[in-house]
Amino acid sequence: MRLDKFLKVSRLIKRRTVANEVSDTGRVFVNGNPAKPAKQIKEGDEISIEYVNRTVKVKVLKVPTGNVSIQEASLLYENLL
Repeated sequence: MRLDKFLKVSRLIKRRTVANEVSDTGRVFVNGNPAKPAKQIKEGDEISIEYVNRTVKVKVLKVPTGNVSIQEASLLYENLL
């Protein structure tokens, strides 16, 4: 699954267009490397998102095949920070 779609489906970022913009500006890292929106995400990857006043770091536990309900979204990742 693409990085921008994973960020939207997991509800780490509300909209896919916002996820694209954040990735393009270099504020999203996968396994410590800057990532573009088309980066393929797999289980075990660590994603860091730099917001203005904080950094969110998560570990991907499950990559969904389609859309996910709000209740299941938080089960896709584990907070590391």
